[in-house]
Amino acid sequence: MANFSKSSVPQFSVDVYQNEYLPEGGREVNAIVTVTATGGGTVGTAVGASYAPGQGPAAGVAIMVDCSGSMDYPPTKMRNARDATAAAVDTLRDGTHFAVIGGTHVAKEVYPGGGRLAVADRSTREQAKQALRRLSAGGGTAIGTWLRLADRLLSSADVTIRHGILLTDGRNEHESPEDLKAALDSCAGRFTCDARGVGTDWEVKEVTGIASALLGTADIVADPTGLAADFTQMMETAMGKEVADVALRLWTPVGTTIKFVKQVAPTVEALTDRRTEAGPRAGDYPTGSWGDESRDYHICVEVPTAGLGQEMLAARVSLVVPQPGGTSGSSAAGSGGGSVQNLGAQGLIRAVWTDDMVASTSLNPQVAHYTGQAELAQAIQQGLDLRKAGDMDGATAKLGRAVQLASASGNADTAKLLAKVVDVVDATTGTVRLKAKVEEADEMTLETRSTKTVRVKK
Repeated sequence: MANFSKSSVPQFSVDVYQNEYLPEGGREVNAIVTVTATGGGTVGTAVGASYAPGQGPAAGVAIMVDCSGSMDYPPTKMRNARDATAAAVDTLRDGTHFAVIGGTHVAKEVYPGGGRLAVADRSTREQAKQALRRLSAGGGTAIGTWLRLADRLLSSADVTIRHGILLTDGRNEHESPEDLKAALDSCAGRFTCDARGVGTDWEVKEVTGIASALLGTADIVADPTGLAADFTQMMETAMGKEVADVALRLWTPVGTTIKFVKQVAPTVEALTDRRTEAGPRAGDYPTGSWGDESRDYHICVEVPTAGLGQEMLAARVSLVVPQPGGTSGSSAAGSGGGSVQNLGAQGLIRAVWTDDMVASTSLNPQVAHYTGQAELAQAIQQGLDLRKAGDMDGATAKLGRAVQLASASGNADTAKLLAKVVDVVDATTGTVRLKAKVEEADEMTLETRSTKTVRVKK
């Protein structure tokens, strides 16, 4: 990755929200860490990068379009997919490297071909759109092959940001779940990927699993006519990314253990198991690519017991990006053997033992809010699974709890989606009745968007 000048990338800041006070014998410390990047957009350039000033970092984008036989039912679906991909191509910034992949039970290069990426300008965008007109539906679905081809193409160019956009309308029936997982494991950390399901014949957990593994977004486009707007927005967001491979680095003192790390805004995403060691008592948690944006993380730390009146540093939070080969100002990355650039933002998570019961038992509003948002996502997913399994009483209880949490936290978007699956009798108490008939698109939308959160009401 190129070294960055100070004007090239967003400036990162870290804010920590917690109640640091613990009762005698207390060991669990919870904190919400807000990471904010500002001042980036597409105005900067990286030192030594190969793109024109003012056009942002060198980016590579691979668009994977489902061309399986089911895309012909109805025939307008394939046409909408072609139009959406053309709209995304039109949104590419000049100088962006890109490719279009047609996905069936095998992956084929639609444009430009030859195992390479094209460089976006007026001519190549027009050529890509001409190639899209030749796309037709036929064959099966093996998404792992699409991802592996995207990885090969994206790694063929000297770019800073690598991003995929994947569209599917069906289930991954022509390769095993193990094959898809192996592909995701192979691609994780190499590029980010937004995944979209069009229509209602695809598997929510497959699409959300792809996005989760590759640190991208997932959503449903129930009506194919909405694809062009969605693809345009996805590409605009991708074009706004300025820094790739940002990691949340946590350092902890001797005797202290990280219990969990999860992103809690704008979506809930577990990161605990994605830790890579980064030297003595330090670990890195991947967060993907950043532009001008803000995200919240819930960090739970277990500390050794200490006496009343004592205090300690429970964890130190910083942000780093990898620097293969090393540059001046970089620090060793630990077991990976490379080096990193520290982005200069740091936060401290503290623990203080007190006999003041009021201080030690009061919940920090940020921690309480996001604990509820994580429970909300889990309650929706469990409720829908129980409903599919025929356990209507269990489903009613879980979805009722979800309605209660959505109402209490002000998550109006999720509340509206829940109201299409249950009749809400009393949102405050979570009293609901399951609807006798639910549109499949409504149920899939609720499940796909269940991890979307709202921030704390000020």
